[in-house]
Amino acid sequence: MAFILALVIWLICIALTIPFVLKTWWMPDPITDHARAVDAQMALTFVVTGVIFVIAHLALGYAVMKFGRKRSGPADYNTGNERWEVLWTAAATVLFIGLTFMGYTVWAEARFADAQSQPSAGERVVVEVTAQQFVWNMRYAGADGKFGSLNVNLIDDSLGNPLGLDRGQPDGKDDVIVPRMTVPINKEIEVILRTKDVLHNFFIPELRLKLDTVPGIEGRLRFKPDKVGTYEIACSELCGLGHYKMRSFMDVVEQADYDSWLQEQYSFLQ
Repeated sequence: MAFILALVIWLICIALTIPFVLKTWWMPDPITDHARAVDAQMALTFVVTGVIFVIAHLALGYAVMKFGRKRSGPADYNTGNERWEVLWTAAATVLFIGLTFMGYTVWAEARFADAQSQPSAGERVVVEVTAQQFVWNMRYAGADGKFGSLNVNLIDDSLGNPLGLDRGQPDGKDDVIVPRMTVPINKEIEVILRTKDVLHNFFIPELRLKLDTVPGIEGRLRFKPDKVGTYEIACSELCGLGHYKMRSFMDVVEQADYDSWLQEQYSFLQ
């Protein structure tokens, strides 16, 4: 019976390990260097913890098989080994702190950047993303590169002004507001995140980035996509009854296609 139980433990261990080794259920392909760094860090974490997981279950099965058999006489009392307990506790602590700091470095690179290393305004595309129940609104500055001012009294979804943009001011006349994001490939993108109502969360799986949109606070994310394609923008914060349908898409296109798309949007405003 002890051998059967040990065998079950080992089989469960193998069954749980195989999907990770074969990547049966895995994430979509990354489209930025940062996303690939996140994947590398996560793969390292899986390898380290996976090896410990397998060794621990092999030892557990061995212990069950060796000590689980029926024996005559009273059971032996063992106080343990303090030296080994201190050793594996210290090792686990060092491992945990080490992986945490390595992961923190990857995480911080996408959120804190040296101002001196930032590209000029002409080399970076800035998109303001405003969440609301249950849609995304993307705003691009006009040819002047400046966002127009917003006025809460001008908000009117039925008239096509979901953000309250004041088009009577020069900076706001050429702002583009669309429900779907379009960005050029191989160019740094800065997303300014806002919300009109409750907490939402901006999430594009291929970027390995996500950030809450908090009322009254502007959040910022930077990324540089290097693969042309269409990628889903999901809200990963439960934001109400229509949360399940709050989605949009990000189209990564060639620079020429992006310029043509932007000019087309400007033409609609004339």
